Amino acid sequence: MAGTEELDERLDRITRHHFRARFHVRGRDKAIVDLRGLPTIRLHAVDFVDKRLAPAQPRNDGRQTPYRGHPVFVAQHATATCCRSCLEKWHGIGKGRELDAAEREYVVEAICRWIERDLSR
Repeated sequence: MAGTEELDERLDRITRHHFRARFHVRGRDKAIVDLRGLPTIRLHAVDFVDKRLAPAQPRNDGRQTPYRGHPVFVAQHATATCCRSCLEKWHGIGKGRELDAAEREYVVEAICRWIERDLSR
């Protein structure tokens, strides 16, 4: 889907939005990343995306992603990958069908890239 530079530009644009700009990896979420490491966080992101976002009709779509409790959840809100409506609006990935493998990989990459970038600031 998107290359690293294109993804960074999209993330920059999304995180300038007033709602999305308030999300950061802090406190307990930062401790989880430090303790588990980014490779494990990526595995968690894959699992959350597969179960909560990838189905054609996700359960509780629009409300399936908590605001806190895991750094991936925070990143999903920061990157507009929290629900199918946000995916459609911000990333151009349509609703009503299951995400394919490339779309799932793109979403996971956006989440993990944002976490890496947020922790480096």
